[in-house]
Amino acid sequence: MIYSLLKPLLFKLDAERAHGLAMDSLQAMHCSGLSRQLAGDIPSMPVRIMGLDFPNPLGLAAGLDKHAQYIDALADLGFGFLEIGGVTPRPQPGNPKPRLFRIPEAEAIINRFGFNSVGVDAFVTNRRRARWPGIIGVNLGKNADTPNERAVEDYLASMERIYNVAHFATINVSSPNTKNLRALQSADELDPLLARMHQRREELAQQHGKRLALAIKISVDLNPTELQAVARVAQQRGMDAIIAANTTTTRDGVQGLPHSEESGGMSGAPVREKSTAMIASLSRILDGALPIIGVGGIMSAAHAREKLQAGASLVQLYSGMVFHGPQLIGNILRGLARQR
Repeated sequence: MIYSLLKPLLFKLDAERAHGLAMDSLQAMHCSGLSRQLAGDIPSMPVRIMGLDFPNPLGLAAGLDKHAQYIDALADLGFGFLEIGGVTPRPQPGNPKPRLFRIPEAEAIINRFGFNSVGVDAFVTNRRRARWPGIIGVNLGKNADTPNERAVEDYLASMERIYNVAHFATINVSSPNTKNLRALQSADELDPLLARMHQRREELAQQHGKRLALAIKISVDLNPTELQAVARVAQQRGMDAIIAANTTTTRDGVQGLPHSEESGGMSGAPVREKSTAMIASLSRILDGALPIIGVGGIMSAAHAREKLQAGASLVQLYSGMVFHGPQLIGNILRGLARQR
């Protein structure tokens, strides 16, 4: 009810400004003890993957809380886990504004943030302020001025810094908003990168006495041959999960609508079927060897169920909250529980 009243006002603002206002409002509600009421009763639906116990299968996708500022407020909404970031080793402003665009007619969002980040040191400071004891994933990116041949250094540096403040880390090689980043998904580049990440993770596990799970986030635009190659490398190099999938550079389903020609990655309803089809393909390729975390266009319990039935163990959302409000999380979880 609250969001339905605020939404018309927020949608009159620039999308990035509206995002900041909405998140600050949620934080204020958390501080006043009101944000938990948005979730309602949250059913228990435990899932165990990556050596972690999730209280329910619905998580927050990366990108909503880039700087680890709103963890406790978001946790109030009923999520089974949160993925925060992406974070880069050094602070960087990202791409010039405007860089976030809503397409309400299609329930789609286009962004070209370009890993705007406070840097991993400030990110970890923010993360340590949070009190929520639940499962946290951190999405790792590389700095824009780091060449691909040195990208692994960025991923390693961030993993080392966040190691003790996260339960899993996501190696993001699929954002379309950092030049040439997606080239890291090719088997020739991905294999040595994941090998180094796995090796260092095992060293850190011995050092810290805990094992950080590693996931890789892939593009929804991969063709079948590329998907098979990525899946093979992920298995061989000790990844714990694959997140399918990141935003698309195509504009299927939004052609001719305002902002549809903006550059960047598109998320939301138009990618739902494409991401679900990718999950189904990936499930057949992996045949249980690795779990899949499904993301892309979830606007209802039925959409979440589609991805779970296609082979995902967990699902994530982001754009759905923009169009349907924070109460969507509780609605989805109760809908899933009714169909168990």
